[in-house]
Amino acid sequence: MQQPTFQSTPWRLVRPGTALRSPFQHRSPLVRQLAAWQPDSDGAEPPRADVAERLGQWLNVADAIALSALHQTLPRVKLRPRTRGEALPPPAELQADLQRVRQALERAIVRHDSDLCEHEFALVHQHVLDLQRHMDMRIDALRDHVRHTLSAVSLPLAQLAALDQALQPLLGGREQHLLSTLPVHLKNRYARVRPAADAAGAADAPPPSVSHTLTAELHAMLRAELELRLQPVQALVDAYHQAGVPERPIAS
Repeated sequence: MQQPTFQSTPWRLVRPGTALRSPFQHRSPLVRQLAAWQPDSDGAEPPRADVAERLGQWLNVADAIALSALHQTLPRVKLRPRTRGEALPPPAELQADLQRVRQALERAIVRHDSDLCEHEFALVHQHVLDLQRHMDMRIDALRDHVRHTLSAVSLPLAQLAALDQALQPLLGGREQHLLSTLPVHLKNRYARVRPAADAAGAADAPPPSVSHTLTAELHAMLRAELELRLQPVQALVDAYHQAGVPERPIAS
């Protein structure tokens, strides 16, 4: 069976004017790391479809109908009325919420024993799956909170929040499927590194240098995945900041 192909998600685009000096510069850190794990090739890159074509491959007929309906309803999106006493948080507060979630998940990545990669890959696989579920819960809750805030600021931000809410199930399912294949790439990497330890006579447990390398690569992969997952939330927070909401001191 063909191994799943992991590419940059199509809506994470290069900023205008960015020079692409290498084949991997426009890719996310996660994709660059996975590419570096692959066996050496002749350096040739396969032809890449444009963004519209790649995005079209993510959507089926039902998704296309839903997207068309969303396009028709966006102009009718209304501003969410704020409850009595509800004040808009300053942009720094939303950024602080995002940073707290990022730091909590970064701590979760390294919370387990440093000798995790000394064991069979099944334990590493379970560790990755547990962390992915944890990321899902924390980031989805934060994304809902940010969307709720944006929907009460202005019509353009309310439309952006509605667009993000509609696109998440359309594109998020494909992204979740691709993220679920990360253990496959990690297992392949594990299988290429461990034989070096076996050849050195350490079949039961890799030497500390090998274990350290595998653990560092595991943490780097999970951090890169975390940043990929946080990109849509960061974009919403940036849009809120650009809207010019007045700052006020954050309550301690």
